[in-house]
Amino acid sequence: MRKSSSLFSNISGVIAIILMGFPVYWMITTSFKPKEDILSINPTLIPRSFSLSNYTQAVTKEGFMQALLNSLIVVVFTVVISIFVALFASIAVARMKFRGKQIYIASILIVQMLPLSALLIPLYLLLSKLQLTDKLGGVVLTYIAFVLPFVIWTLRGFLINIPVELEEAGLVDGCTRPQVYRKILFPLMAPGLVATSVFAFIQAWNEFLLAYILLSSQDKATMPIWLAGFTNRFGTDWGPLMAASTLTAIPVVIFFSLIQNKIATGVTAGAVKG
Repeated sequence: MRKSSSLFSNISGVIAIILMGFPVYWMITTSFKPKEDILSINPTLIPRSFSLSNYTQAVTKEGFMQALLNSLIVVVFTVVISIFVALFASIAVARMKFRGKQIYIASILIVQMLPLSALLIPLYLLLSKLQLTDKLGGVVLTYIAFVLPFVIWTLRGFLINIPVELEEAGLVDGCTRPQVYRKILFPLMAPGLVATSVFAFIQAWNEFLLAYILLSSQDKATMPIWLAGFTNRFGTDWGPLMAASTLTAIPVVIFFSLIQNKIATGVTAGAVKG
């Protein structure tokens, strides 16, 4: 029975990996195919011949470096500000008692359930009055507003799993409350901070709709908007688009590779007994 269950789990895992990985594989292989192979009625899983012309066209396309810089600016500010604010907000929600706490927690969940399309017009009108449309600062503020509730909720979950006794022991040993946070709480929350940073990074890096609505100038375009430029009234230039999409995915892969060794579970397992 156990062998059958294990076999089923393994097969399900392999199928899931194939389903999730095949689009990425197809994107990468297509980026190396010549135009005639991409448009062939008999596509092949492995390119008949490899070409870097698609990457050359993608990199030399107008606005590439500016869009890359804009995306990096938006992502860095979104991640840093979101994590900083969510860190202290999660501590307040998880550790402190205050009036309206349950309502606040419920509001975090409700905000995440609101459809983005329903908020586009109010957001645009609000940012227009604040003169923040067509500005990267307006995009950053909007991204923070959507990313922050999930980040607070996630960090709260990590914080709840950290025994309160560790903080109390630090206070008994003479630490002040800020020292307890800095020397005990923050290091133990490192896995949660890393995980939520990854989420915020991916959300801000890949987001298209909000940036497309709020930014109108070409020099303010982020990478997802720049990618849309490969589709015009004459059709879609699939080769350069796939090459540009592959290049766009590289920063996410690099970011995750640099921090994956810091994503750990069970940091506090066994820290307090009894």
